[in-house]
Amino acid sequence: MKAAQVMGVVMAASVAMPISAPVLASDYAEVQRQSLYVPVRDGTPLAVNLYRPAQAGKPVDGRMPVIFVFTPYRARYRDKDGKVQEVALDDKMALRSLIRAGYVVAVADIRGKGASFGHRRGFQDRTEAMDGHDLVEWLARQPFSTGKVGMMGCSYLGGTTFHTASTVPPSLKAVFVGSSDLDKYAFVRRGGITAQFNTRPDEPLSDDLASLPVDDDAAGVKLKAAVAQHANNTPMAALWYGMPTRDSVSRYTGNAFWEEVGIYNYLAPIRKAGIGTYFWSNWHDEPTAQSILSAANMPGSKFLAGPGSHCVPPPGFDFTGEVVRYFDHYLKGADNGIEKAPRATYWLEGLNGSGGYVRSNRLPGEGARPMRWYLDGGRSQTARSVNDGTLRTSVGKAGADPFTVRYDLPSADYFAFWAQPMDDKGLSYTSAPLAAPTRLVGYPVVNLRVKADKPDANVFVYLDQVAADGKAEVVAFGRLALSHRKTGTAPYKTMGLPYHPGKAADVAPLPVGQAADLAIDLTPVSRIVPAGARLRVTITGADPRQRNLKDIQQTPAPVITVERGAGAPSWIELPVSD
Repeated sequence: MKAAQVMGVVMAASVAMPISAPVLASDYAEVQRQSLYVPVRDGTPLAVNLYRPAQAGKPVDGRMPVIFVFTPYRARYRDKDGKVQEVALDDKMALRSLIRAGYVVAVADIRGKGASFGHRRGFQDRTEAMDGHDLVEWLARQPFSTGKVGMMGCSYLGGTTFHTASTVPPSLKAVFVGSSDLDKYAFVRRGGITAQFNTRPDEPLSDDLASLPVDDDAAGVKLKAAVAQHANNTPMAALWYGMPTRDSVSRYTGNAFWEEVGIYNYLAPIRKAGIGTYFWSNWHDEPTAQSILSAANMPGSKFLAGPGSHCVPPPGFDFTGEVVRYFDHYLKGADNGIEKAPRATYWLEGLNGSGGYVRSNRLPGEGARPMRWYLDGGRSQTARSVNDGTLRTSVGKAGADPFTVRYDLPSADYFAFWAQPMDDKGLSYTSAPLAAPTRLVGYPVVNLRVKADKPDANVFVYLDQVAADGKAEVVAFGRLALSHRKTGTAPYKTMGLPYHPGKAADVAPLPVGQAADLAIDLTPVSRIVPAGARLRVTITGADPRQRNLKDIQQTPAPVITVERGAGAPSWIELPVSD
């Protein structure tokens, strides 16, 4: 299929086709590094590492724009083999290429981590955000700086970037935010349920002691003093587990901490300041759902999604060139056309039979046509057959399918960023083979009419693509606790997706035996499902990525009943893109 334009969507004709090319005004092969402590407004010294383009062993004369990275994972450290690792010299986020292109790159440890002093009160809280603000302005004042600063990062580093932008430092002109969240409660406790992200144990202090001391601390005396203060850090998992509702008051921070770290509360100042925003993530990465919403709430922003996993540079796409062109425009004033390029660039699985990039002025999901498939003909878990039930495009006869929640789940990888098929752990409903290819771009939404024999239980939903040979892969998933079923109006744009407020007044048990509707949005998809493949919806009551599953499982296990068919339809709406 040749490149074509349909409804404002441009389809790449080749998987390997570069979407942009690097524009390097210079090519500085050498780097000069310096590290020092910089005190922020409350006097806490933070470790800052500066990487300047160099020639003949000396920093290049003149002023250059600065790219700032703010990390909890140590800017410079020795790994277990004794090798020095430096964030700025790793090109996964294009940082080394930015130095080559004539930028100073600065990487700082957040307070309470790495070689920085202080302790963490929370995670991406306003203290950390203001620390970022102060460092941006310090960098802008340095004699090597043009006074223009950009920020970038992925995952936690994407969060520090976004939150620093919310404090609108006058010198911050553009940010490149990877795999971060717009609504931390809706992400970490999605549907009232904690799962994979942000619930792992904290790193031991020995990890921070492996940081390299700043230049004037060769003996590591200051490093040891700094790390000693890290013992007072708020524990991450305990913080998130300890706030079950959106308005819960944390015993660690003394306030409704979810609201403090909800970046949606601070979008207006970023818009008013005119800070450029670019959001990226990958389709096999749970934060992508939040990245699209971030872009939807920031007019004029760009969006990028590749086919890979968490923070992996998109293959078949010139990620480095895109980053350099973006910052060249906002920090160097380059008229390189990036601001006129289509708003969204994203991988479409199955394009041309394998996959390719799409460029569009619409974000994934915008303009999608909902196609509804109804759950039909399910059987109880004790009487299941190879095909538990079916998906069909019309409402079937009334019926009810009970299943007992199973906790005997396969172990998950420690960082299992994506779900695996769960069709043997609950109820499954499978379509007939598709007669024609179907393009799905956006968020599937599920509506389930359910009841249970306990006042609360967790419900997980998975959308699988099943190939003609029977091989299955999860393409989207979501979750919701029965007690968090109430929907409401969100304080930000949701692109029409259901919003669960999750405040204490909104959370209520479901009376035993009483049915209620659950509205569950799944993670977004971008694929062409080929003819002959089948779609499958699986419903379970637990997921192996729940790190606290042993602590929360109920005995005896809940029995959940899904009602379907005439009078009580349960369905999934798929986002069909023309």
